[in-house]
Amino acid sequence: MDWTAGAGREIAVIVPCLNEEAAIARVVKDFHAVLPGATVYVYDNMSTDRTMEVARAAGAVVRQVSHRGKGNVVRRMFSDVDADIYIMVDGDGTYDAGAAPAMVRRLVDENLDMVVGTRVDDDPEAYRAGHRFGNWLLTTLVTRLFGRTFTDMLTGYRVFSRRFVKAFPSLSGGFEIETEITVHTLELRLATAEMPTHYSARVEGSQSKLSTYRDGFRILKLILRLLMLEKPLALFGGFAGIFLLASIGFFIPVLVDYISTGLVPRFPTLIVSVGLLTLAVLSLMTGIIQDNVTRGRQELKRLFYLAAGERADARVSVASTEGTRLAARG
Repeated sequence: MDWTAGAGREIAVIVPCLNEEAAIARVVKDFHAVLPGATVYVYDNMSTDRTMEVARAAGAVVRQVSHRGKGNVVRRMFSDVDADIYIMVDGDGTYDAGAAPAMVRRLVDENLDMVVGTRVDDDPEAYRAGHRFGNWLLTTLVTRLFGRTFTDMLTGYRVFSRRFVKAFPSLSGGFEIETEITVHTLELRLATAEMPTHYSARVEGSQSKLSTYRDGFRILKLILRLLMLEKPLALFGGFAGIFLLASIGFFIPVLVDYISTGLVPRFPTLIVSVGLLTLAVLSLMTGIIQDNVTRGRQELKRLFYLAAGERADARVSVASTEGTRLAARG
């Protein structure tokens, strides 16, 4: 245990990996150096190089995940690893391990659920322009749809509390996992913070697995799905408003003709207007029903979150008691 940064808590560094033979040894050694009491877990996603052997030789606990995709790896890590504080970092060596103690300390001192390491780079090769623009665009979209968010939503460097990890219902399969984590945080209004961390270029021989367009569209698709699940009244209410305005637009000429002549010569137009009005009502009712379902899901998530927090408090209490006993004996 790291009794300085983690205040007697058990710290786990969890590293999702795919073909990171060139960088993983340095990542493991750097985190062991700055957090001597932490356990580093490397979860290999069926690499075709020597990532597993190199990580094991560097002192990491190595496990393998057969389902491809970062989201699948993160879900497995959150399920398997038992700790009080979790540091999630990519295995490509681009993140600064030296920032971890300060991030852990802030999580503990301010009783937060997540500290996000925002990327600060001074090397054009570290952060490609396409990735930078995509991050800004998607972060801005999430901010508009879900409210306050983070300046670097897609960073792979985060510190979590136990109650966050054990109450997070991960569903994503790929790189959209960071977006899902962000929306989950906003949905439950959890206590979070951001800290700037140095971001460097990949080491020679290491290649990014992120596809700017393919993964960008997957993240966009996830955002729209989460909007339907988490804010259904706003989504379906918007559809209802559009259908209602269209219905009124079709109905006005029919009403004008009826007032002028007492007849309804545009009967097909009237049918379209009534159909659109029906769609507006159905959309609104769907939004109301879905909103009630969403509130029930949010209440369950909150209860699981609180239950995980109680178990974490019990673990820390036991660790503190044991530490006091050891100090008394010494």
